[in-house]
Amino acid sequence: MSDTQQPNHVFVLMGVSGSGKSAVANGVARELGAAFLDGDFLHPRTNITKMAQGHALNDDDRQPWLKALNDAIFAMQRTNDVSLLVCSALKKSYRDMLRDGNKNLSFLYMKGDFDLIESRLKARKGHFFKPQMLISQFETLEEPASDETDVHHIDIQPDLDDVIKNAINTIKRIQSIDCISEGHS
Repeated sequence: MSDTQQPNHVFVLMGVSGSGKSAVANGVARELGAAFLDGDFLHPRTNITKMAQGHALNDDDRQPWLKALNDAIFAMQRTNDVSLLVCSALKKSYRDMLRDGNKNLSFLYMKGDFDLIESRLKARKGHFFKPQMLISQFETLEEPASDETDVHHIDIQPDLDDVIKNAINTIKRIQSIDCISEGHS
């Protein structure tokens, strides 16, 4: 990287199913011209088969997937100023695997409570809502604590356009910090 180049940064949009990760990432990517990858596309065939049979993945199943995501983050960073990755990253250990060896990675935690997300999932057209899945997601979620300084909370309560604007503002703020810490003006 040359001294005049801003460090390329990857933002992982994380949170439980129904928190708006994909919708927000699509809006941010469109506004910023950012690269965008849905992490679910990198699941190995064994995981896809297991999920298709209605079985939940365990941590062992997720290991090769998280490694593939970490590799994808590295590849995206080499070619894009801003990249977005959608991945639930519900446990700290998952986030640690994603951030392994990467200083220019931040998480945007799509934060909302159970009732809000449940009401949005129920309102989706053509979507069969299974309440137990959302309960399971919240049970698995290890909310990022203050020691995870690379996690930025995005309140999903406002309407989608405002959530997208808030995510973009957070990304721009992080980029300006990157720029200052790298000695760029």
